[in-house]
Amino acid sequence: MRGVIFDGRRAQVVDDLEIRGPGPGEVLVAVSAAGLCHSDLSVVDGTIPFPVPVVLGHEGAGVVEEVGAGVTHVRPGDHVSLSTLANCGTCAECDRGRPTMCRKAIGMPQQPFARAGRPLYQFASNSAFAERTVVKAVQAVPIPRNIPMTSAALIGCGVLTGVGAVLNRARVDRGDSVVVIGAGGIGLNVIQGARIAGALTVVAVDTNPAKEETARRFGAGHFLTSAEGVRDILPNGADHVFECVGRAELVRQAVDLLDRHGQAVLLGVPAADAEASFLVSSMFLDKSILGCRYGASRPQRDIALYAELYREGRLLLDELVTVTYPVEDFEKAVADAGAGRVARGVLTF
Repeated sequence: MRGVIFDGRRAQVVDDLEIRGPGPGEVLVAVSAAGLCHSDLSVVDGTIPFPVPVVLGHEGAGVVEEVGAGVTHVRPGDHVSLSTLANCGTCAECDRGRPTMCRKAIGMPQQPFARAGRPLYQFASNSAFAERTVVKAVQAVPIPRNIPMTSAALIGCGVLTGVGAVLNRARVDRGDSVVVIGAGGIGLNVIQGARIAGALTVVAVDTNPAKEETARRFGAGHFLTSAEGVRDILPNGADHVFECVGRAELVRQAVDLLDRHGQAVLLGVPAADAEASFLVSSMFLDKSILGCRYGASRPQRDIALYAELYREGRLLLDELVTVTYPVEDFEKAVADAGAGRVARGVLTF
């Protein structure tokens, strides 16, 4: 079968992947569509260290082909959105409703794929850049059949991360002010999350002026190409600032833009050894810096919620999909993403 692999030197499309069947508590999914996320590219450029060879992709949707023993919530033929969160469901963190903190869901890559007899790792417990993938049952979340697969694919990462960061982690409230640094795939979902939460003022900051129209469509009331103008709009600073680019210097910028009791939420992924600095004295007015893993999401709950918000017209998904590419055009999709020409490019099988 076809898929995109990274061998430590280059990413390429191959057509001779093999995959095992589902074991107990697992689901085999025929992937229909998968979004190209910055995290996939971060594996290729080394920003995210990951063992190789690996099958890339982690933002997908498809149709259940086969289920393993003990799986009852989905059956063959069901449409599902794929989560990257392979949490155990039984530890203290899972029991507290914090599956993103499950230690069994982090740093334990599996090898369900093979090529020419050699095992390949699975990226983010998902590997959606393959015609078929095997995931834990908890990762396959049923979705309505009338949601296009190209749109449903984006729920599993970009939407869970961006909207989830607003609703679950920052808990933006009605009337709050929000600044979003970076209007890419994650940033746009933060913007629409702020709109859904009832934020009064939403400011998008991105150096690419071509992103203004899309940012405003998703809910930004203001668009700036530099953070220097934020204080003209919010003289006292913002209640929430989301850093969605992954550059250490922007962490300082996010902190400096906060009002009293404000919080900076870090969503971008810099290099693993990146360090950031800020004035400690600036934090003594009850400001805070929040890390955020996967939107502090509970995928089985949140994916169903976001699917319903989409059906009500309150959550934009179709508008996130700028271009669809057959998987064979992976390199073109990467080039377009790198040049900032797309909000989200989606690979199809």
